[in-house]
Amino acid sequence: MPIIRHGVFLPPYHPVDESPALCFQRDIALMEHLDRLGFHEAWIGEHHSGGYEIISSPELFIAAAAMVAKRLRFGTGVVSLPYHNPLMVANRITQLDHMTQGRVMLGVGPGLLVSDALMMGIDPLVQRDRMMEALDVILRLLRGEEVTARTEWFTLEKARVHLLPYTLPHPEVAVASAVTPSGGRAAGKYDLGMLCVAATETAGFDALATNWQVAQDIAAQHGRVMDPQRLRLVCSMHLAETREQARENVRFGLAKWLDYYNAIAPKGIDFAGGDPIDAVLSSSRVIIGTPDDAIGLVTALRDKQGDFGVLLQQAHNWADWEATKKSYELYARHVMPHVQGANRMRAESFAWVKQNSADLASRRQTGVDAMFARHAAEKAVT
Repeated sequence: MPIIRHGVFLPPYHPVDESPALCFQRDIALMEHLDRLGFHEAWIGEHHSGGYEIISSPELFIAAAAMVAKRLRFGTGVVSLPYHNPLMVANRITQLDHMTQGRVMLGVGPGLLVSDALMMGIDPLVQRDRMMEALDVILRLLRGEEVTARTEWFTLEKARVHLLPYTLPHPEVAVASAVTPSGGRAAGKYDLGMLCVAATETAGFDALATNWQVAQDIAAQHGRVMDPQRLRLVCSMHLAETREQARENVRFGLAKWLDYYNAIAPKGIDFAGGDPIDAVLSSSRVIIGTPDDAIGLVTALRDKQGDFGVLLQQAHNWADWEATKKSYELYARHVMPHVQGANRMRAESFAWVKQNSADLASRRQTGVDAMFARHAAEKAVT
């Protein structure tokens, strides 16, 4: 079974009653913490409204985080292409590729928050088309091509990058996929990875296999096969030693997060008059529990999707900082080695020793007795 890699998807989510400067510092500290624990990737979001998701430039954040996290790979999760000139996107990711010496990935999407688009005078109905127009140009620029292109929202005249990427032919590119087939269509057409950002939400979970099939079908039309190692699933979880402790931990911030989620999500999660924890658990495949519960989620995702490459935890600040760090530590200590099969040989070795303990003890005692007998015999001779 292919090995799954592990990472986080950092929108981020920060309540509007906290210091934004300290929130940024905590996000950087989280990257350093994940790096020490052996996580593989971190994807950083771009948002411009709503007050919670305060990173407006994932590239700026990645440049700072890469200075303290020395092994972690970073992706833009995602650059909202309709908001940017394609040449600028290509140049920024190329610069980051050099600054991180190949540890950057380009995640792209049409833009999630309608409020972002409206502030820039962009009709949400055209965002997915604009994403495809920009993506086509960006990939050509990253390959070193000269591009002349005229659309109703950008113009390029013999445009080209003046610096080729550090990673050849270019950094990995992934496209966001939620419920609609647009992400799968783009991934299949251009041979890209997929970021399934709603993998454990009910609608997103139900669409997993469908959207991956869309990508496979489109790829086949171009004579290619999709690589499941470039498929990334985003999930939400908080772990503690017990389910009761996990529930207690998330009372710190879950209700605030849910208030924001309900303001931006099309349908939201109704918890009027009830426990927000129960509302969240009943509406999606969120984990608020133990490492064993997280392992069960991985199994469910594999059963639904088949092989995939990376499981990304959505960073949400449901718990306070210390409990949040502990959750990631529990995941690294117990879930990652289980999923990767890292302890299979250790477990087999321990089981063999335990099964044969009586024989091993007898052999050990025989050796000890033989040594004493030899010593006594030599002493008698002298």
